[in-house]
Amino acid sequence: MQDDIILSVRDLETEFTTDDGVVKILHGVTFDVRKGRTLGIVGESGCGKSVTSMSIMGLLPKPYGRVVGGQILYRGTDLVTLPAEEMYAMRGDRISMIFQDPMTALNPVHTVGRQINEVLELHRPDLDKAQRDEYSLDMLKKVKIPMPEKRLKEYPHNLSGGMRQRVMIAMALACKPDILICDEPTTALDVTVQASILELIDELQEETGMSVIFITHDLGVVAEICDDVAVMYGGKVVEYADIFDLFDSPKHPYTERLMGLMPSLDSQPKQPIEIKPIDTTLFPEFKG
Repeated sequence: MQDDIILSVRDLETEFTTDDGVVKILHGVTFDVRKGRTLGIVGESGCGKSVTSMSIMGLLPKPYGRVVGGQILYRGTDLVTLPAEEMYAMRGDRISMIFQDPMTALNPVHTVGRQINEVLELHRPDLDKAQRDEYSLDMLKKVKIPMPEKRLKEYPHNLSGGMRQRVMIAMALACKPDILICDEPTTALDVTVQASILELIDELQEETGMSVIFITHDLGVVAEICDDVAVMYGGKVVEYADIFDLFDSPKHPYTERLMGLMPSLDSQPKQPIEIKPIDTTLFPEFKG
């Protein structure tokens, strides 16, 4: 493993048990996350982006979801075979995650301060209560929440969507993780709030040097914040490239189609989308 690769996913296979039988969701997903860089995972809904992130975090719903093949190597340690108690200690400490909907991810019956404190109680037992309270306040200031002293005592429903997402970022970064996984964190936000959240994540990455996995279906967001991109289709990574190579010369027809769906200032409005035929002998994943 190269020195700058902090997370390496190799031939990852994940399946779910349903009423209709076993369904394989991931079919050999492979990519690397490099230190201090942002990897974008992009694709349509249902392609396996979120399942990939949940597999990395060990958060697949039990007993229905399980990793059945491949490796998830974090600094040489395979997270797939890691004992549950060690994975529990690593989750939120070395690898953290921001979820798509902060209202369901935050506990509605606990204050913001209590929820950040809980992260510190688990992963920073060396801090006493006063230190944890001060640290929680500092984290809210870092994510630029207005009136942070007041927000510590408030509940999630008292906050706007943008502020709830900033609280999630504060919780995720409380223990200074090596890797931050963002699972479509701006989907439910309006464009101005989305821009501020993306800018915040970028600033915090520069400050801390962490790596970021950013999951999205928006190629505009990918172009703005990512260094490398993994394009997923049907539970597979069909293209994996540097951001400039991907946009300059996409190699896979699915990537080309995604590019073709991006709006352009030069194109005439209300024109039908041109869809080129795909040679299924070269790209069998498109058969059927």
